[in-house]
Amino acid sequence: MQPAPLGVTRQLLVVVAPSWGSPAGQLQRYERAGKEASWHACSAMVAVSLGRAGLAWGRGLHPLVGSGGPEKREGDGCAPAGIFAITSLFGYAPADSTFARSAKLPYQSATLDLKAIDDPASVHYNRIVDVSAVASPDWVSCEDMLRDDGRYAVGAVVGHNAEPPAAGAGSCIFLHVWERAGVPTAGCTAMALADMTAIAGWLDASAMPLLVQLPKAEYESLCAVWDLPACAA
Repeated sequence: MQPAPLGVTRQLLVVVAPSWGSPAGQLQRYERAGKEASWHACSAMVAVSLGRAGLAWGRGLHPLVGSGGPEKREGDGCAPAGIFAITSLFGYAPADSTFARSAKLPYQSATLDLKAIDDPASVHYNRIVDVSAVASPDWVSCEDMLRDDGRYAVGAVVGHNAEPPAAGAGSCIFLHVWERAGVPTAGCTAMALADMTAIAGWLDASAMPLLVQLPKAEYESLCAVWDLPACAA
């Protein structure tokens, strides 16, 4: 039997999609008092957009599974499936704003110099960097964290393909604001501004928050093994 990978986390974001190829799903927040306590839903279910190509197994905290699902690669248009740490927040609010000062995860305020590096050949691959602090930029591709739209107004970093990142296994996976309802992403999980803002204010580093993201059939088959809450989506 595979080990349960949730550890001592007390906050869980659960995203369930109808199938591997679904570009949308449902998200619900869960809490528990401790490792041995039961999970309980602490929010209404909300709609989310996923990658334009659906889901594929990512590199996270989950053990290897033999479901035969696709594996995520750079540029495949898939959001990662599995279990992932939620490591930090970002947004357009300045560092001295009320939002930033009240955040319970590390927060980065987006500037013109803040970039997400998606070039697999770069030593900075799958990292958010301040280019003003990089002596010799070595990437040919990156993403601006300060955009001219509202999609990164508030967001969270998903610990997919984390340290050390495997080149080409996928990069810069976030929770963020969607373009509009029903529009898929390049591989992130996106939602309405109000929902993303509520989640950002709820996430707490002391609770070691995790994201669980799976197609419905895989979620149901792994629910007991991984000690997940019952699937309501």
